[in-house]
Amino acid sequence: MEPNSGNIARLVRELLVELGEDPDREGLLKTPERVAKALTFLTSGYRTDAKQLINGACFTQETSSMVIVKDIEVYSMCEHHMLPFFGRCHIGYIPSGRVFGVSKLARLVDMYARRLQLQERLTEQISRVVMESIDARGVGVMIEARHLCMMMRGVEKQNSTMVTSSVLGVFRDSLPTREEFLSLIGRRAP
Repeated sequence: MEPNSGNIARLVRELLVELGEDPDREGLLKTPERVAKALTFLTSGYRTDAKQLINGACFTQETSSMVIVKDIEVYSMCEHHMLPFFGRCHIGYIPSGRVFGVSKLARLVDMYARRLQLQERLTEQISRVVMESIDARGVGVMIEARHLCMMMRGVEKQNSTMVTSSVLGVFRDSLPTREEFLSLIGRRAP
């Protein structure tokens, strides 16, 4: 169900007043509606189902080679301050007879990112859906992101990057597999 844009716009207008702004001045006249539209899009992941998104785009392929899609752009909003965080997601998996259509991995990242999120949760959600959707032998997901809630306010550290990873199956159980993943995405094991 889509959010009620009229209610969101009304609340944004009230928020502008509470912040000391005049919502009737020229630059803000349409801001409540714009914010409502933006928030509806930025939270569309709540209204997207992973199975429908994948929609059968998993294909039979006998291979035991690692599959990697790296540098998938990530844009999300932290659930604590509703400020953006952004960066790159790297996904690797070892199939067990089924592979993804390559664009579906990027779409899965977007689906989970378009929610109020914690980077840690986002990383876990992506790895689990990849693992479960194709019964992979193993999955590795790493996200490197910059958080505006840390850059614009609070500690105001503009050059900090948060790195999270989730490894399942053989990526967790086999150090050489994990090291291969890190090497192929251009990172080194600690």
